[in-house]
Amino acid sequence: MNMSALGALHLTKHTGAKHSATVIFFHGSGSSGCDMKEWVNIMVSNFSFPHIKIMYPTAPLQPYTPAGGQMSNVWFDRAGVSPSVPEKLESIAKIEVEVKNLIKKENDAGIPSSRIILGGFSMGGSLSFYTGFRSDQNLAGVFVFSSFLNNNSVVYQEVKDANRKQYICIELFFFSVPPLLQLHGDADDLVDMKWGQYTFEQLKALGIQGEFRVQSKLGHSINRRGMITIKEWIEKLLPEL
Repeated sequence: MNMSALGALHLTKHTGAKHSATVIFFHGSGSSGCDMKEWVNIMVSNFSFPHIKIMYPTAPLQPYTPAGGQMSNVWFDRAGVSPSVPEKLESIAKIEVEVKNLIKKENDAGIPSSRIILGGFSMGGSLSFYTGFRSDQNLAGVFVFSSFLNNNSVVYQEVKDANRKQYICIELFFFSVPPLLQLHGDADDLVDMKWGQYTFEQLKALGIQGEFRVQSKLGHSINRRGMITIKEWIEKLLPEL
């Protein structure tokens, strides 16, 4: 079994005549692209755009340490659901390759990275942090819901290196750090909102432009208000051409 291979991919197609942008939306641990798509559309009826395709990939089935090593659809393994544990960088690196392949397929279909947004819920948001702020994809933006990075995350050092100059020339292409939209429920009992706030403040101190939206009385979940905020943010960053 290839434990880095993605599972089923679910789509919400653009509703207009021309596809000119893409959003890739990553689910939380133990879920699927199908579940994430259904959940989003329960919160916001017909979460779609005239010119934007939404992709809901499914994480690989692999052993997950926080679940006692049981097989689960997770983007990467981790030592525990805590910001104080070390990152499993080898596991993260494997899924980053898969995400970059998704982005490349969009590029090959005529959608530049500057017209692609990555986002996700919980572990899917963490994956968006890793991929959106560690690669040279020049993405349009990153959004996360109820997510965090480890306290000593490699992302912080790599963002620091990237921000030594406003732009870094890499093989004649220019890399700029994408903006961030981060949302978190203040009643989250799985991923403490303080973890998310610390992540946001660290990234902000390193030059990431973005905003942190507290979702009142929300546990470890998404909500309608938050998804409307994300939808409006996407429309602002990816207008019709």
